[in-house]
Amino acid sequence: MIYNNVMLTVKNFDDIETVRELLKEQARMSTEEPGCERFEVYHSRSDRQQFLLVERWETEEDLALHKEAKAFTELYLPKVIPLVERTPHLSDQVWP
Repeated sequence: MIYNNVMLTVKNFDDIETVRELLKEQARMSTEEPGCERFEVYHSRSDRQQFLLVERWETEEDLALHKEAKAFTELYLPKVIPLVERTPHLSDQVWP
């Protein structure tokens, strides 16, 4: 299993709702990709400019293919990335 968690900080407060909607669509599209076991989007209550993506992929190859799929190449890279600062965290599951 491959766990990828990504922290996103929206650069401009006025873009928060746009980013929120784009991430919802990206998550919907990503969950239809082979090997995607989990793709969740969280929006911080304490800092509205913060989003967290929680992803779980069956294999590293599935994650690599995700980065070539429409959700990533046509939505995330061109529309989300210019509006945010991004910090990815490939992670190991501790529990359960």
